[in-house]
Amino acid sequence: MTSTIIRRAGVVAASVALVATTAPLAAAKDPEVRTSGTCSSGATWKLKAKGDDGRLEVELEVDSNRVGQTWSWSLSDNGVRVGSGTARTTAPSGSFEVERRVANRAGTDTITATARHAASGQTCRARAVFPG
Repeated sequence: MTSTIIRRAGVVAASVALVATTAPLAAAKDPEVRTSGTCSSGATWKLKAKGDDGRLEVELEVDSNRVGQTWSWSLSDNGVRVGSGTARTTAPSGSFEVERRVANRAGTDTITATARHAASGQTCRARAVFPG
């Protein structure tokens, strides 16, 4: 009886140790960085960079609380432009979101984003540092 209890305790301890050592590895596989802030005239921005199979998934969201605005935007990684275009804010929140998958460059990636609403001059400047 005592040896059965000891064997079971050993199996449980080994299982817990295996989970404890593999869980951090799984979490480290695809790290994620999120930043947010306020634009020049009250709109807000969120910028996310997430590891995705050796690439980076980059998302920019701008929320002005006004439906139908057209914004120009650009994304850069370590100073290299990786995306640009225009986007329109949509209902119900008056926001837009752009997403790009980009190369994960060697070392630390500094992702910068800008968005500008030409009619009002409002500008958003976002920055996220993704670990190398």
